[in-house]
Amino acid sequence: RDPPHPTMAQADPSRVSTATMDEKWPAFETKMKAEGLNDSAIAAFKANYRVLVNDSAIASFTTNYGVSVAGASTMMIVESAIAPVESLLHMDKLSVKPNPALLKKTLMLKLNGGLGTGMGLDKAKSLLAVKDESTFLDLIAMQVGSMRAQYKSELAFMLMNSFATSADTLAHLAKYPDLGTGADLEFQQNKAPKVTASDLSPASWPKDAEHEWCPPGHGDLYPAMLGSGTLDRLLGQGFRYMFVSNSDNLGATMSLELLTHFASLGAPFMMEVAERTDADKKGGHLAKDAKTGGLLLRESAQCCKEDEAEFQNISKYKFFNTNNLWVDLVALKALFDANNGALPLPVITNSKTVDPRDKASTAVIQLETAMGSAISCFPGATAIVIPRSRFAPVKTTSDLLALRSDAYLLTADFRIELDPARKGVPPDVKLDGRYKFVDAMDTLGTVPSLIGCSELIIDGEVVFAPGVILKGDVWFCNATGSKVTIAAGTYENTKVEL
Repeated sequence: RDPPHPTMAQADPSRVSTATMDEKWPAFETKMKAEGLNDSAIAAFKANYRVLVNDSAIASFTTNYGVSVAGASTMMIVESAIAPVESLLHMDKLSVKPNPALLKKTLMLKLNGGLGTGMGLDKAKSLLAVKDESTFLDLIAMQVGSMRAQYKSELAFMLMNSFATSADTLAHLAKYPDLGTGADLEFQQNKAPKVTASDLSPASWPKDAEHEWCPPGHGDLYPAMLGSGTLDRLLGQGFRYMFVSNSDNLGATMSLELLTHFASLGAPFMMEVAERTDADKKGGHLAKDAKTGGLLLRESAQCCKEDEAEFQNISKYKFFNTNNLWVDLVALKALFDANNGALPLPVITNSKTVDPRDKASTAVIQLETAMGSAISCFPGATAIVIPRSRFAPVKTTSDLLALRSDAYLLTADFRIELDPARKGVPPDVKLDGRYKFVDAMDTLGTVPSLIGCSELIIDGEVVFAPGVILKGDVWFCNATGSKVTIAAGTYENTKVEL
């Protein structure tokens, strides 16, 4: 006989998952305490793990009983639960009078935990040379010095490093002693245990125990600030506001105009967003909760397959998160207190193998959160549209090649921004897969002129001679199997078969 149909009460995710959570959690808690992780890191992972257990229980429940529990999963953000954000204030329409006094209680923070492994690096991505042999870190240090001189204020600056980037970063920044040292300059993000996909137990890999751990995503900013004591220390020193951005985004500098606007609003959280183009359609977007009207962020990993077309509809979902964020530290502390020390951030799962280089190793789940998704946790959070000059990140070697070209300028205050001639639109560079890693990209030779280039496609192995100028859409296709040199000259709206 078939089992009876469950009631909605029976399908409640907290009830479905209680036994599994009680059974599985102690092993994770023991593992994290043995590793020396603090209470805040453990509380944050426990909240994320509970979401995974709930979703797994509901998936099993649905399979066994044929009943879908609407809205129970927090892993996915379905189309019916959200609405588009029709309009937002643009930064160039601000009319506030900048207030330099606010700088004394404002921290500028850079996220610097990434190794750039996707680009073949085993060091902090911020140690890559960007312009004139200056690295991201060099330019950030010079930006801070420039801002302090401009505003005549000792602008506070910090980094969130990871255990993998801390030593190299601090060694490189030793030549900038004015930036600060020790706990005044950095705190470290936490690490999280990987979860065995088959039974949701802690992953084990005796060959190399480091593979049992993973970064918890940049949403770990908040519990890392709390657990390291940084948040309480900043509040005790009279700080109220924090501006945070990625270390690979050299357009994200302290804006006194935006700071004054944020402070005048009294909002707990403000996200800098940019208008989506076709190049941005696969990335996350800003939306509204259909029930509450509050702002939220939907990442691609939180989008169901059937909603992909709408997810990529840039005329409907017009804005994306630049990861330039403004946070009221008093409001952040209050949110922690209201949620027992763990922010209710949406959880993203990544399916991997425990040893990423061994595809036959144990299948695992990595639990991550996104820093920008905190916008849904703060009642009254807001967003503002910024120009692309405040957004110039490097995620791939294609991005790096463009950034090193004349399509981008190094300003007098050490910002990297698009040349005005680009009218806010970066060149679309598509490098052959052989150039995925930085050392391979460096074999391309002299970076060509891209200031007038709309799209550059490179198929096959090429080397650019000095004096190559590209305009419009240019495609170099080398099917010979041997390296071919691109001679000096102008190439405009052409496909060059080599």
